[in-house]
Amino acid sequence: MSLDAPVGTGADIVEEWAAEPVLESSTPFEGMIFDVVRERVDLGAGGVVTRDFVTHPGAVAVLALRVVGGVDHVLLIRQYRHASGGHVWELPAGLLDVAGEPPRDAAARELAEEVDLVADEWHVLADDVTSPGAFPETVRIFLARGLSDVPEADAHQRTAEELTLRPLWVPFDDAVDAALTGRISNSATLVGLLSAGLSRARDWSTLRPHDAPWPAREAQEAATSTARP
Repeated sequence: MSLDAPVGTGADIVEEWAAEPVLESSTPFEGMIFDVVRERVDLGAGGVVTRDFVTHPGAVAVLALRVVGGVDHVLLIRQYRHASGGHVWELPAGLLDVAGEPPRDAAARELAEEVDLVADEWHVLADDVTSPGAFPETVRIFLARGLSDVPEADAHQRTAEELTLRPLWVPFDDAVDAALTGRISNSATLVGLLSAGLSRARDWSTLRPHDAPWPAREAQEAATSTARP
């Protein structure tokens, strides 16, 4: 069947963010950040099915890039992630958990809080839906350049996992190699590094404005707003 599938072009690749009709919805579990939702969904010819999924407020990640000795370097952080049971290498990142805060502002806040940096130049590298079948986390990955230090008086006081966070500037090509050889596993970091590598090879022509449309998140926000009593 697959070999007989139609042949198309890039113009045919358009995602449609519109949920099928929900007949019934409940929340079997409510957590501090995540809830588990159970819904009966009418798939038309596919029948009525029951699906569980984990809600998520969305997130942002920042690929901070600077030139050291004529070589592009990216800032990675090593952080403990209890749910995964490991200390993993990531891009600075955080939740979109402040009501009404634009994603770029959230990214700037996380960059300052986690690694004490501010950036003058912001672009969108890529958007990622982490696990659309069960965990609809939408992540926007930014490229941040024109970096400078946060004034010492304004430095964020880190706690919990962030207290032992380890920052490291790595040659960009070395970071991409680490991603390709399995030494980096965080999905947003993989997407960010590989997207940046491809974009840089195209002279950054694929970069989008920091406030570019974000269809997946916009659809989720609209659905959440409609669901409110």
